[in-house]
Amino acid sequence: MNSDDLECREVEARFQELQARIVALGGSNVTIIGVTKGFGVDAVRTALRVGCAAIGENYAQELIAKLSSIPPHERPQVHFIGQLQSNKVASLVPFVTVWQSVDRESIAQAIAKRSPGARVLIQVNATGEAGKGGCALQDTSNLVTQAQKLGLEVLGLMTVGPTDGDPDRTESAFRAVAQLRLDLGLEELSMGMSDDLDIAVPLGATMVRVGRSLFGERPPQIGI
Repeated sequence: MNSDDLECREVEARFQELQARIVALGGSNVTIIGVTKGFGVDAVRTALRVGCAAIGENYAQELIAKLSSIPPHERPQVHFIGQLQSNKVASLVPFVTVWQSVDRESIAQAIAKRSPGARVLIQVNATGEAGKGGCALQDTSNLVTQAQKLGLEVLGLMTVGPTDGDPDRTESAFRAVAQLRLDLGLEELSMGMSDDLDIAVPLGATMVRVGRSLFGERPPQIGI
């Protein structure tokens, strides 16, 4: 068995463990998004081989470099989960399946202009942390309406837990976004990563974004 086959088997085992963990938490029809940020294109190919059909990327340049080397008909679903800049949208359009980090009207406008009818999630900052992406809870309904008026398909909401990982603060933030999703009548809720999906799934997450739990520790980054 060569090293590539061994790595694939390890990722496959982790993927199956994640699926079982989610089921044990009461999750059903939860999409596992393999976050390939910081990993090479081989991680994308491995994700597909083990049955993880959706990957997440945070940085435009890195995403484009990886996906450009994979023929379009062989690419996975690509979820852009990093903070978006309007001037990067055009270059990302050929690669992105779902835009998960729409947090202001200017971004919604840029996506609608370049990719009419695109599928998006509205990112919510439920922790109130400065510098964290996402619109405020009280502004979310209005942004959903604006995005829909622009012709975008708003699938649901996305959120990130508190930076310090405090379980009580994480549960409070997740619970608020989960309730908001229900209040707005939206289908999807992207919530929970490797360290906090145990909190997110019981609260109704329909997508979880995992990197380390699937691919192992990320290699050191020299720059993006």
